[in-house]
Amino acid sequence: MDLILSSISQGLLWSILAMGVYLTYRILDVADLTVEGSFPLGAAVASAMIVADIPAWKATLMAFVAGSLAGLVTGFLHAKLKIPALLAGIVTMTGLYSINLRILGQANLTLLNSETLVDKIQAFGVDKTTAVLIMGSIAILIVIILLHLFFNTEIGVAIRATGDNLEMSEANGINVNLTKILGFMIGNGLIALSGALLAQNNGYADVNMGIGAIVIGLASVIIGETFFSNLTFAKRLITLVIGSIIYRLLILAALETQINPQDLKLISAVFLAIALALPTARNQWNYKRMKRRNKEGELNNDRSIKN
Repeated sequence: MDLILSSISQGLLWSILAMGVYLTYRILDVADLTVEGSFPLGAAVASAMIVADIPAWKATLMAFVAGSLAGLVTGFLHAKLKIPALLAGIVTMTGLYSINLRILGQANLTLLNSETLVDKIQAFGVDKTTAVLIMGSIAILIVIILLHLFFNTEIGVAIRATGDNLEMSEANGINVNLTKILGFMIGNGLIALSGALLAQNNGYADVNMGIGAIVIGLASVIIGETFFSNLTFAKRLITLVIGSIIYRLLILAALETQINPQDLKLISAVFLAIALALPTARNQWNYKRMKRRNKEGELNNDRSIKN
């Protein structure tokens, strides 16, 4: 039970990254690899500021700002300089590796002797797992409310329209370059926020902690979409939380089979491949079922005519 609760708490924190990935992957309809740089950026900024005795909540907010600036760079490269989104993300991700090293001052930075948000919640007499559950729940609630409110504003609807139909949006007078940049900024801000919260949960920040983050984010998005479809924007964000928790539980189940921890990335890639294949398999199954029903309907009609 303790392992399950720990996986759920981890899933809550990772779900914020999934929301950031969702904004670029689904809303803007682009593949953004900035994730693997902005995630450790958030962890590095928050950790460095906390070690410098800056309040943890301020450090966490600054992590979001830093991630937004990383998204600004990718958005500018893609929207203004017309570099393909995939390449723009790779460029930013590569540059962020050096920046993250500069911020940390070393490959990793410990938070064991500093007060994090987890420590503040634990001061109320709860254990670490409960503290992380509380921190994750509060963070998710705030993020979902703010995203729901923002994407129902004029500029929010414009961002969603840009991803749905770029040419039509531009023809209707929407500044698609601006909406793209804003989408990249919000998405990477959330990803960095997730990195900051996970660093405080883990007790350290590492320059390589972003490796594979895009896999986790995509898997959470796809799992949520596979089990829940045709939902409103706010409900879709909630399914991302559920998808992230399911993914962490799958990882826990894999670890319980005594696999080599070195194979964890391989297992994650396999889970992502299965998650990506599920929608296609479901559509094919629905198509075959519909085709079979139509055939049965035609046979019944033929029998009725003969009778």
